[in-house]
Amino acid sequence: MTRDALDALPLILLALVASAAVSFVLTPLVIRLAPRLSAIDTPDDERRVHERPIPRTGGLAVALAFVGVGLAGVLANAVFEFVPLRAVRVPELGGLFVGVSVGALIGYMDDRLQLRARWQFVGQFVLAAIALLAGISIDRLPNPLGDQALALGTLGDVAIVAATTLWFVGMINSVNFIDGLDGLLAGVAIIAVVALGINSLLAPVQPLVAALCALLAGALLGFLPYNFHPARVFIGTAGVFTVGYALAALSVLGTAKVALALLVLGVPIIDAFWIIIRRVSAGRSPFSADRGHFHHRLLDLGLSHRQAVLLIYLLGLALALAGFLLSGRGQISFFLLVVIGGGLLLFLLTRRAAGGLERSSYPVEPETEALEDVRVLGGDADQTRTGQA
Repeated sequence: MTRDALDALPLILLALVASAAVSFVLTPLVIRLAPRLSAIDTPDDERRVHERPIPRTGGLAVALAFVGVGLAGVLANAVFEFVPLRAVRVPELGGLFVGVSVGALIGYMDDRLQLRARWQFVGQFVLAAIALLAGISIDRLPNPLGDQALALGTLGDVAIVAATTLWFVGMINSVNFIDGLDGLLAGVAIIAVVALGINSLLAPVQPLVAALCALLAGALLGFLPYNFHPARVFIGTAGVFTVGYALAALSVLGTAKVALALLVLGVPIIDAFWIIIRRVSAGRSPFSADRGHFHHRLLDLGLSHRQAVLLIYLLGLALALAGFLLSGRGQISFFLLVVIGGGLLLFLLTRRAAGGLERSSYPVEPETEALEDVRVLGGDADQTRTGQA
């Protein structure tokens, strides 16, 4: 680690602690405000399997902590110049905070009004447009066949717009698909954003990007104690849009870290990819509800709720470590191998579950049973019952 990186560490740690503290304080407030905000997840149809109403306002606390502490830090930096902007331009910084704010608002409208899938997709494309207008775009992609990155600019602006839009919309939906167990989304996102932040402290050093990653990590850390099993609050669609947009933007800002982001977020991306393929090949909507997600299969194998979540955390940490040990070309090549291997694993788990493994095969304590969030984004309903604490 260079001298510049070491000099930036105090500020990065300050950003982490400040956003975590604000999120930790705000989360109980948004829990209490949930009835007034009309953002309660109630078991009022067959897709809901939890037995008691749960606030789904946690994403608002995460977004407020990230944007609030971030803007305060930017203002302080403008006065005292703690960290030079360098790798991040002012419009890009504005696009990050505006996109997170708009995403949280759109997500909250879904949490309150249960928007139809088409309007949710419109919101995702709006967020991609905000990123593009702010200059947050993918102009090159890692090349698994060589060390030279693929320059999208040679194919014209349409290629850059298409790749960036696909990245943001795909990231938001991948984040949504992993949001099926208490604490799962928040924990996986923390691992991913910490990896991106550490990568930003390696040559070339990007202290501001690292500080922004610390902001998101802190906002999620402050929220996680209330969301870990058994959850007192769900992150909601507001959180899905907030985290999905922020991760997509932070992996592009400065020196693009798309290959690393693909690898670190391998579990949700692979899960989403193969789930969509399986549903389409069966003649169903890619967003139809079922129990085919990776975390569902872990529960069907007999793991408890917490065991399944912690196992996926470990997989995320292992993929993050692989990302640091491999080069850009190696990262994308290994990601492709993980996609194939992950697809095969999901296929085998699905076959085993279909062979007679019943949902009752994992233990549940009726007196402490608290059934977790069902995320419905684009029509997908993750129906999962909790295991033994």
